[in-house]
Amino acid sequence: MKKILFGICLVTLLVVVANNQLAAQSAYKKKPGTTPTTTNPPPANTTPAPATTAPAATNKNAKQGKGTNKNTGAAAVNQNTSAATTTLATGAAATGNPAPAKVDTIPLVYDTTGSIVTPEISLRNAFATDRSQNRDRRPLEYEHLREDDNMWSEFLWREIDAREKMNQSFNYPGTDDNGDRRFFSILINAIQNDSVRAFRDEMFTRPFTTAEVLSRINGSIDTLDIPDLENGGIKQRKIYYKPTFSFDSVYTFRIKEQVIFDKEASRLFTRIIGIAPIAKITTAGRSEPRLLFWLYYPDLRRTFARIDV
Repeated sequence: MKKILFGICLVTLLVVVANNQLAAQSAYKKKPGTTPTTTNPPPANTTPAPATTAPAATNKNAKQGKGTNKNTGAAAVNQNTSAATTTLATGAAATGNPAPAKVDTIPLVYDTTGSIVTPEISLRNAFATDRSQNRDRRPLEYEHLREDDNMWSEFLWREIDAREKMNQSFNYPGTDDNGDRRFFSILINAIQNDSVRAFRDEMFTRPFTTAEVLSRINGSIDTLDIPDLENGGIKQRKIYYKPTFSFDSVYTFRIKEQVIFDKEASRLFTRIIGIAPIAKITTAGRSEPRLLFWLYYPDLRRTFARIDV
C-alpha cells in the first residue's frame, strides 16, 4: 500500500514539473517587446495614468518586468501637482491685483508752442509786385582783408536800444511777409529754420543746442484749470509753457564789432562779429537784464538778405 501511494505522488510531481516547463517555453517563444496584460482592476480613488508616457522607460521596465505602475503613478502625481500649482497661481493673480485706479475724466489740452510762433506760408501773393525773388537773394561777399595789411584794429561793444525813435523798426509788431517782424523773432526763426548756431560766450566756443535755446525762451511748464461755469467743476485742463519773459521786453541788442584800418586800401573797415539779445527777466520782484545767447553775424547774413526792414 505504501508503495502505491509513493508512486501516485511521484507521478503527480512529474506532471506539475512538466506543465511548468511547457508554460515557460510558450512565454519564451512569444515576440520580444510584448508584455503580458493583466486584468487586475484599478484601485479605487486613483487618477488614471495618461496615455502617453516616456517610451524608453516603459520598454526598459517592461523587459525587466518591474516599475511600470510606479512610473505611471509618478507621472500622474506630477500632472496633478502642476495642475494644482497652476490653479493656485491663477487664483493668486486673480485675488492679488489691486483695484483699478480712478480715471481722471478731465480733458487735457497741450500747448507746446510756447512763445515761438511758426511763420505762416502765404498761399497767394499779398503784394502788388512780384516778391518771389526775395527768397533767392544772397548777401554780398565780404571784401578780403589780409592780416598783414591790418595796420590798426580795435574791438567795440555797442548796445542798440529799440525804444529809441530811430530804432523802432527793430520792434515792429507786424506779421508781414509770413512772419513776425520783431528783430528778436527773426533771430529765433534763424536758429530754428536756418540752422544758425547760438553760443554761450562772445568768443563762440561753447554752443547751445536748439532745444536749450527754446527752453530758455519758453520757460517752465504750467497747468491752467478752466472752470465750467454752467455745471461747476473743471471743464478743461490746459498744460502750457509759462514764459519767463515777453518778446516785447527784448528791446536791447548787444553788438560786437571790429574796426580795422587796411593800409593797402587806405580805408577803415567796420565788421560786425556777433549779436546778443538782452531780455528783461523779473526775479523776486526785480527786473534785471540777462544776456540770452550770442549769434555769429556772418551766419545771420543769409537770413537778413531775405528780410525787408
